[in-house]
Amino acid sequence: MALHTLNQPPGNAQCLERCLNALADGDALLLIEDGVLATLPAHASRFDAIAANVTLFALQADLDARGLNDLKGTRFTVVDDGGFVELACEQDKVVSWY
Repeated sequence: MALHTLNQPPGNAQCLERCLNALADGDALLLIEDGVLATLPAHASRFDAIAANVTLFALQADLDARGLNDLKGTRFTVVDDGGFVELACEQDKVVSWY
């Protein structure tokens, strides 16, 4: 199992698509920095094909910095910096997508 972190905005479709295609059962994806823009409803369909047992997270500080505070109705769980550390410790490895 791996924690994938993605800091690229959804406009960088190649990076996002490579990341999504690399996700395997039991992996977690954490959106950080401009990656949190992918939580916007306009990009929700990109996550439809992801297996249900891949967990999706978004970093609270980066959501706050971009005025994105309402993730109701999405598959994303919001985590703080401590949660980021916990995720990294729980997984076998961390894969960063830039």
